Amino acid sequence: MLQRAREAYAQINGRAAPFYGLTAALAMAVPLLAGALTGYAPEGSMVALGAYLVALRAPEGPYGARARDLAGAVLMVALGATVGSVLSGHAWLAVAVVPPLIALGVALPDIGSTAGMSVLMTAIRPPTADVVYTGVLELVGGLLTTALLLAPWPARRLRPLRSALSETADAVAEALDAVAEDVGAPDGDPLDAVELDDPGLAEVTRKPDWDERRRAASEALTAARTTYGLYRSGRRDDPTRPERFIEALARILHETVTLRALLEAARSRPPEREWELEAHIAISALAARLRLLSGAVATQGPAPVAADESAAVRRMARQTEQIRRAGLAGDEDLVAATLMGQIRRSIDRIAGEAGSARRIIAGGLRIGIGPPRLPGTPHPVSVWERVGRAIRTRSPAFRQVSRVFLTALVSMALAAALKLPHGHWMTITAMLSLRGTYGETVERLVQRAGGTAAGSAVAAVVLTVAASPATTSLIVFCFALGGFTMRSVNFSYWALFGTPLAMMLLDFSTPADWTTAGERIVLTLAGTFLAFLAVRLLWPAGHIERLPAELARLASVHADLVRSAATVVGGDLDVLPHDKVVAAERSAETVAETRTRLALDRVPDIELSARLDAAVGAAHRIRDHLIAVARMAREEAVDAGPIPEILDRLADQLEEAATALEEAEDGPPGDAPTPVEELEEELAALDSHLSTLTKRRRAEITSGVNRDEVTPLRQALRQVSGARYAVRSLRSDVAGVIDSCFSAAGRRA
Repeated sequence: MLQRAREAYAQINGRAAPFYGLTAALAMAVPLLAGALTGYAPEGSMVALGAYLVALRAPEGPYGARARDLAGAVLMVALGATVGSVLSGHAWLAVAVVPPLIALGVALPDIGSTAGMSVLMTAIRPPTADVVYTGVLELVGGLLTTALLLAPWPARRLRPLRSALSETADAVAEALDAVAEDVGAPDGDPLDAVELDDPGLAEVTRKPDWDERRRAASEALTAARTTYGLYRSGRRDDPTRPERFIEALARILHETVTLRALLEAARSRPPEREWELEAHIAISALAARLRLLSGAVATQGPAPVAADESAAVRRMARQTEQIRRAGLAGDEDLVAATLMGQIRRSIDRIAGEAGSARRIIAGGLRIGIGPPRLPGTPHPVSVWERVGRAIRTRSPAFRQVSRVFLTALVSMALAAALKLPHGHWMTITAMLSLRGTYGETVERLVQRAGGTAAGSAVAAVVLTVAASPATTSLIVFCFALGGFTMRSVNFSYWALFGTPLAMMLLDFSTPADWTTAGERIVLTLAGTFLAFLAVRLLWPAGHIERLPAELARLASVHADLVRSAATVVGGDLDVLPHDKVVAAERSAETVAETRTRLALDRVPDIELSARLDAAVGAAHRIRDHLIAVARMAREEAVDAGPIPEILDRLADQLEEAATALEEAEDGPPGDAPTPVEELEEELAALDSHLSTLTKRRRAEITSGVNRDEVTPLRQALRQVSGARYAVRSLRSDVAGVIDSCFSAAGRRA
């Protein structure tokens, strides 16, 4: 338990937000100080409370999205304050109204805890004659917070977009670095097995993990597209500069995936080559070029002055040309020489895309000004269908909503029955601490309990020393500044600073002492206990029951992607459909998220987590192999041999596995051959086809055809020699996905 507490208090979840903290502090302290100086302290505290509730939303993303989020929060606070004023003095009526609002906030993230908190924190105040007046006061506070948070809009409108683009360029550069480090590097498994306590030492002594870097780059591209989508207003047929820059980075990433597959194929052909050092330098130089672009985007500086070509890339080109000519002359393995030509062209393409991105940056990342893009309104029928399906299937979200509702209902009923003067602290602790998994809930409870105890003690001292409302206003400013600044770093800081802040806002006109602090600590511990009982005793989260369906979808969408790749190689499609690549990535991320949540159970299944990790890792590699195969086949259609048939067979196996998982079967039929056995003939035919192409190419050169002339036979040899290694690796990873999915489903049973 002590170890868990140390980890909870020591973790760092994000960066400090000083501007956010200063804005929230001003929005709360100014109304309090103005009310204290003018004799309207209660009204000032209501305005400050509205500012506090809206500031809790912590909006992120482009300013248009922040404006929409804040506008919704202001409206909910105003309505919630009005409803809370009606409920003031009617404890049991509040018991009937507040828990459903809290549960609704859990079900709808756009609402969050704002509605429930605004009603609850207003209902506990003394009754007023004019209930609408209270709502108006909190509305003013919410508008003040909104105005301050959006004040930098004109000057910093593009900053979120620039940050997203810069982070994407850095992530793609790191993926290139991972490829460069793999070229000619020794086996790093012995070093990886050594436990290093110093993170800095581990960073410089171990190779970057390709799978992790490639996944991070893909996620950064998705985030950049999402951020850019929030900026667009209206319809435009021509792509803007930010959109072109994103697509250039996407092409660089896909070409990097292809380059890695070609490098792996080339390294599998003995003997070792001297080209590895040149390749390492050339790829590292391209990564450095992307980092320069990232810096130019982030700082709004000029584009780096550099030619599209580099000395490192030229040296690599000369090295590969020597190997290619030696292969054509019969002095080298012709397949290896062909692969070297493919590697050279892949590096040239990356350099060309980097040059294109540089020219886009040089022209400026301008984007038109227009009204914020509003999200689409969901169809009422689809909403009710989703709600009905969640109830019928008892989905994890529905279970969490039910758990939070019941916990809030019990805590408020206890406070009303026992007539606890500060019973709302118990409800607030329970509703804000209860999470979807046991591990997340316990971590939040530990952070809140420790922070609240320390914060309550600090509040008791501060409120005892504070001699006037004006002094209290300044203290509120300090605690709000610290709390909202450090909130994203660790929740313990928020509990430490937020506890006295909330106590002073709610009891601004009423002196507080050590008795109030002691009650707050006891009631917080009671809320902690209720939340722990809820997550421990109530129904499980339900992630394990949904696992077979998620694994079946993983196999199904990857089968569809493999089928599309076969169509590309066969010449009926030009490129691999982007939407199918995204669907495959999301299906793998869904399984990965489930694995993370299952690891947070009270007694996690380590073996199940390992099998899910294996399935997700193999799925990511499948997509990489397919991207590589499809990009190798993007040129003029040639005789690809049995590659389309091999891909179709792999797709068949994934589809059959998906069907078996949906029908809760234990695995493939017992008399069915394994994936390795089924594809041996096709893979042997692929090897034979490559050997035939090699012989025909040598005969073509011997007959007098110019070595540099691009003939169909040369194109076919390029495509098949590069795709052969990727197809064999793809076969292995498809088998790995199928085996891991069935093993995980069997483990679940």
